[in-house]
Amino acid sequence: MINESLTFFSEIQKNLAAIELKKDEIRLISKDGEISQDEKDWILEQINHINYLREENLKKVKFLNDQLKKNNLKIKELENMIQSLLESIQEKDEQIAVLQGDLNALDKAYSRLFDAYQEKAEMVEELTEELNKVFYTYGTEDELVKNKVIERKNGFIGIGKKINLMDNFNQKYFAQVDLTEESEIFIEGSDVKFITDHPSASYKLIPTGKNTKIKILNARDFWKVSRYLVVIID
Repeated sequence: MINESLTFFSEIQKNLAAIELKKDEIRLISKDGEISQDEKDWILEQINHINYLREENLKKVKFLNDQLKKNNLKIKELENMIQSLLESIQEKDEQIAVLQGDLNALDKAYSRLFDAYQEKAEMVEELTEELNKVFYTYGTEDELVKNKVIERKNGFIGIGKKINLMDNFNQKYFAQVDLTEESEIFIEGSDVKFITDHPSASYKLIPTGKNTKIKILNARDFWKVSRYLVVIID
């Protein structure tokens, strides 16, 4: 019984030492503040192993106590050793509980941080998409006036007539594109006139038979004055 007890003591001590080692390894990784998914998986695996060792320790201590009672042994040294083991196990349990609390807090902090990052990322993405939205339309002068895109402001007896984009123009008459993706705009007509302002160095007009292709050389410059392109064709 004594020899068997000493073997159990040795096994329990080894388990406690293994728990201490794993606990220190987990703390070392988690204190860096940045834990990868692989590291999280490893920590979870180690915690499972720690729990297994804890259960084994309790089983062994229970077995020792049961054997002592069964054999009516009153060996003070063995009882003291068992009590010491129980205290060591209890101490380790408390340390593991603190460690798990730290990991849970860290995980929650990362979860909140990740959620906040995701929310901000979505907001930035939505804002970027909104900022990258640009619109264009084209047609004859009469067609664009009729569809409430432009307005004529006549000068003296028809001289000095001005054509401007209406203040509350009809946005439904425009096609929407992404300025980061659209580098060419096809216009059905060979004689084109820009109503909106776009720097001449930012684009190039390329005739394609009876039609025209607007080749945008610098998208940011092209759309920086107006996010709306209005072209009159004859």
